[in-house]
Amino acid sequence: MKFTFDTNVLVYATDVDASEKHTIAADLITRATKADCVLILQSLSEFFNVAMRQARLELADAVGFVEDWGSVFPVVAADKRTLLIAMDAVRHHMIPLWDAMLWATARQAGCHLLLTEDFQDGRTLEGVTFVNPFLPHNETLISTVLASPAGEP
Repeated sequence: MKFTFDTNVLVYATDVDASEKHTIAADLITRATKADCVLILQSLSEFFNVAMRQARLELADAVGFVEDWGSVFPVVAADKRTLLIAMDAVRHHMIPLWDAMLWATARQAGCHLLLTEDFQDGRTLEGVTFVNPFLPHNETLISTVLASPAGEP
């Protein structure tokens, strides 16, 4: 099952001060290297911005994370059609634009799960389910998804 990570998971993976969330996020990303995971360019861009401004990573470290993740995972980007889908989601589902862009890009990439703590946990919108990876009740689902090699359902 194809999935992706929201920016917050990437940020926690690099933030050792985030204690348990750091441990969970870092483990998720490591395990995702063997699963059907893609990264969204928007998430990588947002990660870089947060890492530089809020997490206060050194420039070289922030660039290194983005380059490393981009070499391990396929990276997908939005296009004009994505924007149209996102604007429709804003209108019909009351989702903020940047969240709608992330969702629309994940949808177009064929993702069935978006691992995030920013959306309503368990909500499914047009085939994409939002799953908070930091909630214990989601551990079984996430373990199942991470155990499926790329290209397998």
